[in-house]
Amino acid sequence: MPALNDVVDLLHEWYPPQTAEGWDAVGLVHGDLEAPVRKVLFAVDPTLEVAQEAAEWGADLLVVHHPLFLKPVHGFTTATPKGRTLTTLAQAGCALLTAHTNADQAVDGVSEALAGALGLTGAEPLLTAPPAPVDKLTVFVPVEDAGTVREALAAAGAGRIGDYDQASFSVRGEGRFRPLPGANPAIGEVGRAEVVDEVRVEVVLPRARRAAVVRALLAAHPYEEPAYDLYEVVDPGVGGTGTGRIGDVAPTTLREFARHVAEVLPATAHGVRVGGDPDREVRRVALCGGAGDFLLDRVRASGADVYLTSDLRHHPAGEFLEHGGPALVDVAHWAAEWTWLPVVERRVREAIGDTVGTRVSTTCTDPWTFRA
Repeated sequence: MPALNDVVDLLHEWYPPQTAEGWDAVGLVHGDLEAPVRKVLFAVDPTLEVAQEAAEWGADLLVVHHPLFLKPVHGFTTATPKGRTLTTLAQAGCALLTAHTNADQAVDGVSEALAGALGLTGAEPLLTAPPAPVDKLTVFVPVEDAGTVREALAAAGAGRIGDYDQASFSVRGEGRFRPLPGANPAIGEVGRAEVVDEVRVEVVLPRARRAAVVRALLAAHPYEEPAYDLYEVVDPGVGGTGTGRIGDVAPTTLREFARHVAEVLPATAHGVRVGGDPDREVRRVALCGGAGDFLLDRVRASGADVYLTSDLRHHPAGEFLEHGGPALVDVAHWAAEWTWLPVVERRVREAIGDTVGTRVSTTCTDPWTFRA
C-alpha cells in the first residue's frame, strides 16, 4: 500500500508543479505524507459537496483540477465555504492535491483528454510549450576514472533523457598537458609533457542543475584542473506538451459535430452553444479545455474548421466569427475538464495496481444549475 508521498510523487512526475502558471496554486494542499493511501477520488472542483462525497466514501486523497485556495488565506474555519470544505476533508483524514495549469498542457492532461474523448486523431498542441532549458557538458577524464565521473554526473542530475537516465556518450583519445611550477598533478611531473589515455564523456543536463552538476564533476574528477566544455542547447521547438490541441475527425457537419460533443460530455444546464453555419463541413478540430478565448488568434491561423472551448465572451466571439474563420463551439467549463478525470484515474490505477481503490466523482459542480 503506497503512502501519500508516493502518490504525490507520481502525480507530480506526470504533471510537474513547476510547469504551472506563476499565478497558480498547485500541489499538495493538505495531508500527512506518511499516511497510507487506500482510496483516491478524482474531481474537477474542491466544493463542499465533493469533500463530503470523499469523506463518505472513505477516500484518503482527493485529487482536483481547480485550486481550493487560489489566493493567500490567513486560516480556514467553518465560517467560510472553503474552510468548511477543508475541515470536512481534514476530519475525514483525506488529503487534498491540486493539478491545475500544470495538468492543462501536459501529455494525458486536460486538453489531450478532451481531444481523446471527442475522438480526434493526430492531435498535437495548438501552442507548443517550450521545453525546460538544457545544457550539454563535455569532460575529458582518464580511462580508469571515467566510470566514477559518470556516476557522479548522473547522481547530480545529468544524463536524464525522457524515460531514460544515466545516458552519456564516450569516445577515447589522447589528453596532452604539461604541469607548470606550483601545480600538484594527479598524473605526471612538473615541467614534463604528459600524454594520457583519456575518455571524452558527454551528457545533457537540466540548466537548473548546472551548478550542481559542475560541482559534482570537479569533486569526482581526479585532475587538479579538469578540462570541460559547457554548452547551452538550442530549443528544437518540438514536443508533446503545450496549450490546447488540434487534430482530425472523420468528415462531418458542424451540426453533427455539435451533437457528438453533447453526447460525449457530461450533461449541464449550459449545454453546447454553436456559432457558425450548421451545414459547414468539419474535418479539423481545435480545442482547449477550460477558458480558451486567449487562443482565438492562434486558432484563426491554424487551419481548423471549428474551435471548441469554454467561457467565450460576446465581443471576442463575435469579432472572431466576422473574420470568416473557424466555427465556434462553447461548452461548460466543468464538463470539458471533467474528461481528464478518467484519464488520470486510469494512470494511477495502472501505476499502482489493485492496492488502491479509485473513483471519478460524477457530482456536477458546474455553477449553472438550470436554464429558464
